[in-house]
Amino acid sequence: MRSRIVGVLCLVVLCAAAPPKPKTIAPESFPHSVAMFLSSLSADGKQRVAFKASALGTHFFFEEQTGVSVYVFDGVGYRRQAFLKGLTLAQAVQKYRNVPRTRPVPPRTRP
Repeated sequence: MRSRIVGVLCLVVLCAAAPPKPKTIAPESFPHSVAMFLSSLSADGKQRVAFKASALGTHFFFEEQTGVSVYVFDGVGYRRQAFLKGLTLAQAVQKYRNVPRTRPVPPRTRP
């Protein structure tokens, strides 16, 4: 009986010790005009408001206390692409700035 109680107690402790999923305040998506407004409001991350935001190409970055939400422009607005836990705005922008861009290969034409 004692071993069952110890087993159940260990299971409860292990389940309670699991780290919670990081809670974000950033929305899943928002329109382009709002993204540009937030970016200019924080002067591309140079001025702290209650957040930091910046845009780079088709990506928009929104820094929170737990990490950075990365959004991608889908033609109408921005939708969340990834959440980079523990990174700062500068680190996230640098990570996406260093992504090599490939040029599309033009189709071959027959002479």
